[in-house]
Amino acid sequence: MAYLEKGEFPLEEGEALRLYRAMRRARFFDEKAVTLQRQGRLGVYPPFMGQEAAQVGVALALGEGDWVVPSYRESAMLLARGLPIHVLILYWRAHPAGWGFPEGVRAVNPYIPIATQIPQAVGLALAGRYRGEDWVVATSIGDGGTSEGDFHEGLNFAAVFQAPVVFLVQNNGYAISVPRAKQMRVDYIARRAEGYGMPGVVVDGNDAFAVYLEAKKAVERARRGEGPTLLEALTYRLAPHTTSDDPTRYRAREEEEAWRRKDPILRLRKALEERGLWDEERERALLEELEEEFARELALADQAPEPRPEEIVEHVYKEMGPDQRRAYEALRRGLHVEEAW
Repeated sequence: MAYLEKGEFPLEEGEALRLYRAMRRARFFDEKAVTLQRQGRLGVYPPFMGQEAAQVGVALALGEGDWVVPSYRESAMLLARGLPIHVLILYWRAHPAGWGFPEGVRAVNPYIPIATQIPQAVGLALAGRYRGEDWVVATSIGDGGTSEGDFHEGLNFAAVFQAPVVFLVQNNGYAISVPRAKQMRVDYIARRAEGYGMPGVVVDGNDAFAVYLEAKKAVERARRGEGPTLLEALTYRLAPHTTSDDPTRYRAREEEEAWRRKDPILRLRKALEERGLWDEERERALLEELEEEFARELALADQAPEPRPEEIVEHVYKEMGPDQRRAYEALRRGLHVEEAW
């Protein structure tokens, strides 16, 4: 499914502008986050440059009461769902103040272990049903993560119980350094959906219109009680796997350059310009606005107090068990945790 390469403009002007601004804001954050990491002001960071259409398109297709269960590369998705920038910065600094998201931001912390978010997303979706809520849950994974057992178990469980989940696969062609052809024999991951008993849809992941509209269909389907959808967005990671990675060791420069010509932000901007909805002056004004916002948010993050040692225990469960309580008390008194036993 694609629109931009055909010159089609299937959205209302306001929707298209909202999509572009959210994607451009996400790219701006991504670039700033890499800079902060290089300055020693952020931990190891996984850039998402090139995958903004996939993440933002799904995030904006959700309703206000819906949930996002992201993996570690979904900073764009979290920003589009309303997570304040300073909280996201603190999260990537491993600061406890970044672990608890503000009230109203219906998203959980990014999952670092590969694919563990998939069954958790299904559980959250079913919890909504048991509570009489009509929320839909969107969760995301990379192509490499679809080889994990948690992926299979989560999709199978969701299909059996018709859980209202949208499974986004951001197929960027690589599981870190391993190309898709060495991971699986299927040409499209979405073909696996048939084996679970759910629809599988393939979209141009660099076409923001395509992702957004297909995601909306999947969300509406889930909300009607018709079960989950596997949405595969074919995209490309223009940046390294993380700020500790060197993609030149496993990717050809020619391949990267070919995908840069398909940059999702440039493609959407061109479509807006052709309809007279965007120009260089509007772009400059947006970048100034984003620069001011980021400066304010970075200042808030920098003002966060040094965390107390025991805070690392406070965020595990709502109520501490005996072992946690002993660790908490030991840390609070400045002891080694082993001394509490």
